[in-house]
Amino acid sequence: MNQQNFADISNMASATRGLRRVFIRDLVLPARIGIHDHERAQAQPVVINVDASVEEADTALTDTIADVVCYETLTKQIKDVLAGEHTDLVEVLAEQIAERLLADTRIIRLRIRLEKPEAIAEAAGVGVEIERLSRRKAMISQTETS
Repeated sequence: MNQQNFADISNMASATRGLRRVFIRDLVLPARIGIHDHERAQAQPVVINVDASVEEADTALTDTIADVVCYETLTKQIKDVLAGEHTDLVEVLAEQIAERLLADTRIIRLRIRLEKPEAIAEAAGVGVEIERLSRRKAMISQTETS
């Protein structure tokens, strides 16, 4: 588990640190997730929210999609993860999504919120939220504190 202190980077977008915020809000997709028999029988909707802190390039931004972290690409990657095998726990699914998205080295910090809106009848949704640093950013942070 990544036990970094995020107090020093509370704002995900920052002009002084050269960070851009890329987000996906309330993405509703079917997922094969859950420990109960009825959850194993068919997919259920999950609501996914993603906030990514993206390091801005040192060069001038062009009007080319390849120059940015694209929310459409992130969405496709999330769909690819959900297309995999059944997952018992939302915590594991959130980690799988984080691992996949953090493969883009421009993403230095990631927050994922994963909700199951139909899991508890009395609740609008239940789930988990995780926050992760890229391995590169975590190594830099460790070096700075050593």
